[in-house]
Amino acid sequence: MAHPKHKISKARRDKRRTHYKAHLPSFAICPATGESHLPHRAFWYEDKLYYKGKVVMEKKALS
Repeated sequence: MAHPKHKISKARRDKRRTHYKAHLPSFAICPATGESHLPHRAFWYEDKLYYKGKVVMEKKALS
């Protein structure tokens, strides 16, 4: 394994890590239901699975 020859200072280490940032995911609004959801993802709303504003699947009631 490689071992550092000199100590990396905190400032130098932190400068390298400035690009690692957490960001909030963007949300899309469904044109059919008005619900917010992650873009390019299907989502459940009132026992129906929506994708691109259309119903893809319905949840069947257990009897």
